[in-house]
Amino acid sequence: MFSKNIKAVLCDIGGVLYVGDAPIDGAIEAVAQIKKHYPIRFITNTTQKTGAQVVKKLQEFGFNICEDEVITALDMTQMFLQKNQSSAQFLLTDNAMHFFDSLKEYPSNYVVVGDAQDNFSYKNLNHAFRKLQQGSQLIAIANNRYFKDSDNELSLDAGCFVSALEYASGQKAQLIGKPSLEFYQLAAASLKAQPNECVMIGDDIESDIEGAQKAGIFSILVKTGKFTETDLEKGITPNQTFESIHDLIL
Repeated sequence: MFSKNIKAVLCDIGGVLYVGDAPIDGAIEAVAQIKKHYPIRFITNTTQKTGAQVVKKLQEFGFNICEDEVITALDMTQMFLQKNQSSAQFLLTDNAMHFFDSLKEYPSNYVVVGDAQDNFSYKNLNHAFRKLQQGSQLIAIANNRYFKDSDNELSLDAGCFVSALEYASGQKAQLIGKPSLEFYQLAAASLKAQPNECVMIGDDIESDIEGAQKAGIFSILVKTGKFTETDLEKGITPNQTFESIHDLIL
């Protein structure tokens, strides 16, 4: 299926395994086949759902995926804040904010931004800006430009609002999720593999493909999810390109 030096697989979730409320044709079969030959981690920048919620949705679709095979940017952010014994001012959905309830005992030293959906109000953004002016540091759980929404159209993602806060505050956000080098290194380490022994399957030319390549990981772009033909004009060349994840096993 892959070259001999590949020992493990990293795979994006939204746009690669499913779009909206339906799995991509052949994706369930593809995942089953890949898992017969390689250990795998499903990695996602989604900040609307916890790892447990992501797994529940995938299992309801029919994927044979368990919780310890999924790594989310929310998980990595919680680990980062716990390590630094800090809470934060969170720009997230109400559901995602509860994921950090265990950190309430710590002082708030950061502003943490993910996909807050309707919570991206002027009031909340301005409150975050003022926290940055008072000395908090800016954290981007993810910095994606857009995502494929449930109505099959592209929608603004967290990166647009991270950029607004960077511009207003003069700060550069520290990125926790993809395409950060540390995220990919930790994902590879969780598979007991070196980055150059892994392959990354994704639909985002920047976050998945360029991010993986900078970490030394072989990259496969699938033309599902958020992919558009203009992605191939951005000066980023995937190692391989397929119409969908199902084509990997054909």
